Amino acid sequence: MRVLLVCFLMLNLSSCKSEEPEKRRNFSKVEIETLLQDSLLNVRALEIDGDGIVFATSNGEVGVRSFMLPSVINGIDSIILDEIAIKTIQLKHDSLIPNFRSLAITNKAGFLISISSPSLLYKVDKDSINLVYKETHEKAFYDSMDFWNDQEGIAIGDPTDNCMSIIITRDGGDTWTKLSCDDLPKAREGEAAFAASDTNISIVGDHTWVATGGKASRILYSPDKGKTWEVFDTPIIQGKETTGMYSVDFYDETNGFAIGGDYTKPNDTLNNKIRSIDGGKTWQVVANGKGPGYRSCVQYIPNSNAKKLVAIGFKGIDYSNDAGDTWKHLSDEGFYTIRFLNDSVAYAAGKGSISKLTFRE
Repeated sequence: MRVLLVCFLMLNLSSCKSEEPEKRRNFSKVEIETLLQDSLLNVRALEIDGDGIVFATSNGEVGVRSFMLPSVINGIDSIILDEIAIKTIQLKHDSLIPNFRSLAITNKAGFLISISSPSLLYKVDKDSINLVYKETHEKAFYDSMDFWNDQEGIAIGDPTDNCMSIIITRDGGDTWTKLSCDDLPKAREGEAAFAASDTNISIVGDHTWVATGGKASRILYSPDKGKTWEVFDTPIIQGKETTGMYSVDFYDETNGFAIGGDYTKPNDTLNNKIRSIDGGKTWQVVANGKGPGYRSCVQYIPNSNAKKLVAIGFKGIDYSNDAGDTWKHLSDEGFYTIRFLNDSVAYAAGKGSISKLTFRE
């Protein structure tokens, strides 16, 4: 996060995201380098930007790990690991320590939202840390957050009424407004979402897809940055509180993939991986009875023409080079969430650790 990195480490950062022609490589292994290890660490929200990674923890902490050598950092009280600087701060609301599961970044600020009531949304910029939204409701539970641009962003959560909770900002995150259920698809009984990896939302341009889960697991879709919404059914396993989509990712406006299952039955491989080739309107079960069981996060590999995917969860890391039709299990090491730096390097976080993953042929 540019602003969080500036705030913590006084570094000027630039975006690293770019699109290049697909490199035709087939990965057969992954090298895992542990960057931060702590038995108390629990990270489900992770982002990469420029010269660092930003993470948020279940213990109210927001942290930055710089890729730069500490010699360029002056006067910062940082932990030094392998000649790399790590800086964390803990946020509190009165005596409450928030449990952060969602993190979003723009070019101007960073944002964190906690689960449970009261749900607390913080804006962090180079000058201050401000609580910009608070929701006190016994059913309040926010699962994921993302931004369309520097001014407009969205967070989604479980229903407090008869629709999914959706809050939107149009002023750079200074104020947030909760959408009325009159303007959203009605939730089905037992439909909610999972705060498992901060990947319930996928954004491509103005297009937005939200994955729900539980007794009903559907896709909420907006073509216009949250102004209008429709809903599409999916064939993923559903019907119990622990079933459904846990993660969704769209490569472009057409190609999308979602994964999940039932975390209480992590080895089950039936109906837990689905793919769309029409912008989320219809979905097809793939690799049924094969490939990974329950996984909490799936991401397209950059520059892969919507062919290469990595799925991650507490049961390990899996890779597909054919849009999810077949999968190769690369590691038993467990994580909750993953973000790609480029087409062969990613960063993953979970219970007890944050690691760098390098995918090799």
